[in-house]
Amino acid sequence: MKESYLIINIAAVLVPFLFSFHPKIQFYKKWPKFFTALIVVLAVFLPWDMLFTSMGIWGFTPKYVTGLKLINLPIEEVLFFICIPYACVFSYHCFDKFVKMERFQKFENPISIALIIFLSVIAISNYSKLYTSVTFTSLAIFTVLLKYVFKVDWLHKLYFSYLILMIPFFIVNGLLTGTGLDEPIVWYDNNHNLGIRMLTIPFEDTFYGLLLLMLTVSVYERQSAKLEK
Repeated sequence: MKESYLIINIAAVLVPFLFSFHPKIQFYKKWPKFFTALIVVLAVFLPWDMLFTSMGIWGFTPKYVTGLKLINLPIEEVLFFICIPYACVFSYHCFDKFVKMERFQKFENPISIALIIFLSVIAISNYSKLYTSVTFTSLAIFTVLLKYVFKVDWLHKLYFSYLILMIPFFIVNGLLTGTGLDEPIVWYDNNHNLGIRMLTIPFEDTFYGLLLLMLTVSVYERQSAKLEK
């Protein structure tokens, strides 16, 4: 039905939104920092999304969206870049608050180095596949900047959070890419990706999601550091 994508967005953000007001969580107090980060995310990802949609690298099946658009994007796709970052940063906030994250710090360096090398090799060897090369190059460069230029101290928290978030990631992205549906809500041209699917999810989506979270958290943490000074 035409509300399918909209329902997925609402389902993804509903519980995090409601629990934002829980007295032990109080994520609503972090809203100014989150919404500052969200502005940056929308400024980066919406033009990228619009360009790739216009190029046919990915697209949207009309019967699963309402028909309302922002330029060439279904309004549901725009809401995706609001709902998913909210749910992810809410989760990041909760993990940071309730989990002893220091124990994972020793894994940050090998994970970051392995990630940068892996992304660089895949991007260079698949430069003609635009979804692969742009996503992997962007994530590799951003990881280098955060680790070696800005020298942030929260990458271990990000990696742990994303590992746990892979569970809802597979549910949401699985639905969006066609798991259990006659057709995918979001389709991909395999000429521009590796053609590797995890169930129905393109392999690149895993790293696209990590980049989305990394950018959101980087601004969110930067705002937090400013307010603490």
